[in-house]
Amino acid sequence: MAFFAANSLVARFALRAGEIDGGSFAVARIAAGAIALALVTSFRREGIRAACQHGSVRAAFALFSYSITFSYAYLSLNAGTGALVLFAAVQITMLGIGIAGGERPRPSEWTGLILAFGGLVYLVFPGLTAPSPIGVSLMALAGAAWGGYSIAARSARSPIAATAGNFARAVPFAVGALIVISGIGQVHATWRGVGLAATSGAVTSGLGYAMWYAALKNLRTSVAAIVQLSVPVLAATAGVLLLGEQMTWRLVLAAGAILGGVAVALRGKIRS
Repeated sequence: MAFFAANSLVARFALRAGEIDGGSFAVARIAAGAIALALVTSFRREGIRAACQHGSVRAAFALFSYSITFSYAYLSLNAGTGALVLFAAVQITMLGIGIAGGERPRPSEWTGLILAFGGLVYLVFPGLTAPSPIGVSLMALAGAAWGGYSIAARSARSPIAATAGNFARAVPFAVGALIVISGIGQVHATWRGVGLAATSGAVTSGLGYAMWYAALKNLRTSVAAIVQLSVPVLAATAGVLLLGEQMTWRLVLAAGAILGGVAVALRGKIRS
């Protein structure tokens, strides 16, 4: 979870400092993640060939969509707010996909969803301390894409090999997007910015996902979901301590409502 929170910190630091643009950050991050995961799979029994056999174009596009919207969202959001919106959107998306697939949420799940959604609405409601609507919208799209990717990856026989394959397949999408962006806007990157993006891709994303999949083998789904609730808290705290970001009451209250709502929704699953 510290690796996931670090994703938000590294992205926010690189983009806020103007070291790199959003499109270049996404390309460098995906490429570095693909290389790191290829190395991981090469040391496993499946071998690097497994990365070519696992994964899908659909999942790769979802991964690319998450990465590109995530990068541009952090041009205007701080680390804590971005992580909070991201994981709220992930939970809401996954629940929505479940409902569309025929699942019937329990009353506690509906209560939690309403509470979490209310906290998200309060966070973005117009006011002096409200975050950028464009940034929030982009991060919500990133969360929706990540939620869809998580659903697609659930059935993977070899999650690490599938993730490696998806990262590799996402590289052409990212490069194509960067070419389009370079034609309509300014693309820039310093060596420091590229290094930060590569660190995000290879370490906090690539290796972080590998560690997470290894941990999932010994965690129930409900417990794993609750563990992820620590990410926005870690990101917000680290953003205040390391990046000098401001902790507002709006963020604190919205975080309490969103995280509390998700906890209420998961409570019934834990009991059952």
